[in-house]
Amino acid sequence: MIKNLQGTNYFLMLATGGMLIGFAPIFVKWSYLSPSAISFWRMFLAIPFLVIFNFLINKKILFRVKDKKTIFYTAIASIAFTTDLTLWHYSMDITSVSNATIIVNSAPIFVALLAYLVFKEKPQKGFIFSFLITFIGIFGLIIFSNNYANGKLLGDILCMVAAIWYAVYLLIISKLGKETPLNIIFYTTFFCCLFSLVPMSFSSGLNLPQSNFEWVNLLLMAFLCQFGGQFLITFGIGNISASSGSIGLLMQPLTATILAAFIFSEILNLIQIIFVFITLLGIYLARAGLSEN
Repeated sequence: MIKNLQGTNYFLMLATGGMLIGFAPIFVKWSYLSPSAISFWRMFLAIPFLVIFNFLINKKILFRVKDKKTIFYTAIASIAFTTDLTLWHYSMDITSVSNATIIVNSAPIFVALLAYLVFKEKPQKGFIFSFLITFIGIFGLIIFSNNYANGKLLGDILCMVAAIWYAVYLLIISKLGKETPLNIIFYTTFFCCLFSLVPMSFSSGLNLPQSNFEWVNLLLMAFLCQFGGQFLITFGIGNISASSGSIGLLMQPLTATILAAFIFSEILNLIQIIFVFITLLGIYLARAGLSEN
């Protein structure tokens, strides 16, 4: 009974983390900054929270890694994550929150493909099935999307490209199993902050918050999504079954879709809702398969 109770607690932590990250696209839509600037401030403002948390938990400020190669690999992973976030943020100006979030969360499919191409890791038995289900759902979302009807297919295509870069990030991070989650989160946050400066320097949009609302919006994104959400997911996912973890992580696209419907009036019709659940089923199967390998 105690073991089951602990498992429930870890699942709730994971699901809460997924829900918190599901707020990220809402904060992005509320922001007036350029896509790369949003990425920069999300990471920059999260760093003090990570440092304070590390001091409270480990009684130290510095994040000492077990292997110096970890810093190099997190830097490479952060290039992919920065590219993913910049494309994802930009896509939300030309597509719906639900499409952007759900399509980007198809990354586990690309993780399996990249693992096979790069590391020769054979996909799980049900990979073809989850692959087909996921992309039938995504294809339906694109075809029946209001944005597609208005000729704004570019946003969904950018989300697909962002999903590939997110998969690169996840694949590299998955190879750092011996490192502590807090160290991984800190160094990916730190490097993403640095790398975001490059596209931000070429951006023609606003890069500096101009109002109290913008500062509060960015602070909430940094605290709830980058610090709180990432930590709860990283801490919880290693302590529960693959299937439970996959269900918990679906809270991210579900939360984003529900919030977008209430806040931005992005109401889905019945056909779109059906394809949303088809896509989520495919993502669930892909995540579960990856976790079991």
